[in-house]
Amino acid sequence: VCPGYCFMQAIPDLREKTMIKIEQAVIVEGKYDKIRLSSMLDAVIIETDGFGIFKDKEKQRLIRKLAEKKGILILTDSDSAGFKIRSFICGTVPPEKIFHAYIPDIFGKERRKDAPSKEGKLGVEGVPNRIIFDALRQAGVTCSIISSAERKITKTDLYTDGISGRKNSCKKRAALLKYLDLPEHLSTNALVQILNMFLDFNAYKAAVKACGVSEEEKTVD
Repeated sequence: VCPGYCFMQAIPDLREKTMIKIEQAVIVEGKYDKIRLSSMLDAVIIETDGFGIFKDKEKQRLIRKLAEKKGILILTDSDSAGFKIRSFICGTVPPEKIFHAYIPDIFGKERRKDAPSKEGKLGVEGVPNRIIFDALRQAGVTCSIISSAERKITKTDLYTDGISGRKNSCKKRAALLKYLDLPEHLSTNALVQILNMFLDFNAYKAAVKACGVSEEEKTVD
């Protein structure tokens, strides 16, 4: 792992199909922003559900935990709603744990929409990849180069260890989430992403063992 590389040093020639990995968790507004960035970034991506973040104490706690671990990158829309959400998150996370990425004001309409937004500006989901990459570069985020031999935690591991898709999985999953102090309503995909951010494979196996998942339990269907 090379955690000290700045974005510009590590990715000098960004093209439309470039896929990059960044260390920080990325905070976006909605599911379409998350879908868009998932095709570009290897990173933990958390959506605020718009203004829903204002009342979602569990998600606020998750964002603070992610910020404490690696820092967060806020990438919201350039309209007034986006800045309100950005400002709210800034009030819940220490400023030294936050990176800010801004997209410029570009007027237009996303393909999926019948009409432009209230302010007529494109959101994160609608701007070209190059603009997003430039915003990340200017934010000064860091990237990691990970050896292909490094063992990642997968959904198959969760199944094998009885955390998902097995008898009593709900109980074992709840125990693991409580042990790691993670929100109880994480989806399986989100759980895999966050586990890989906080733990290496050996640490994950140790956490599973600490939660009391035995070899006999793993073989029960």
